[in-house]
Amino acid sequence: MGKILAISTLMMLLVSCNAPEECNTGNTKQAQTSSCSTDSTSPPNEDTTPPIIDVGDVPSEAHLFNANVSLTNFNASQEEKVLRAIEMIKKIIRTKEFKERVINFTYNGQKRFVDNKGLSNEEIYQILIDGAETLLPEIDNEMDLDLELYTSNFTSTVGYTYPNVLRIWMNTKYFNAYSIAQVAGNVFHEWTHKLGFDHASSYSKSRDSSVPYGLGYIMVDLIDAELANPNSN
Repeated sequence: MGKILAISTLMMLLVSCNAPEECNTGNTKQAQTSSCSTDSTSPPNEDTTPPIIDVGDVPSEAHLFNANVSLTNFNASQEEKVLRAIEMIKKIIRTKEFKERVINFTYNGQKRFVDNKGLSNEEIYQILIDGAETLLPEIDNEMDLDLELYTSNFTSTVGYTYPNVLRIWMNTKYFNAYSIAQVAGNVFHEWTHKLGFDHASSYSKSRDSSVPYGLGYIMVDLIDAELANPNSN
């Protein structure tokens, strides 16, 4: 039986298929609209990666970034875990480090994501901050999340979603074992599907550099670093 909780939080200052969709942050695979893999893209023979540049301060909208959350089939401890992961996503989005990682993201020596819909890194960053999902196209600077837990012990699918619904399904087989950072990466990965981004349904060399995978992994990295050094900022 589903328990639904609607939560809306405001941050004034301020990553399926698998684990960043997570489709994958935890070396697992996902399905449907989001699929994942842990293989990383091989670096080019010659270092042609553009230099990291200072992208300046984060926009004011990032400091207002919020989340509107509906939860189904979460018990008390699972609810606490996912809400903490979402709070960490909001905290990371307001940081200059997140902006720099997104804008300076490279694939094969070029500043771009795979499956980027023809958008620059700067444009993708702005789409994230705008928070306008395909099904809820208003710019509101928030993640609209409809999350449901389910259990499937005989699959490598961490989570999945469909293009015609807001709901994201997350497998307890992985959710219960994941760290806060991995849960956040999975949620963020899946949410980028709600923004209209996709990736290959089966493994390919470039899939880890797609928008959902790349952003999911960035979120995991930055949350892990933040939790390891909570007083660094």
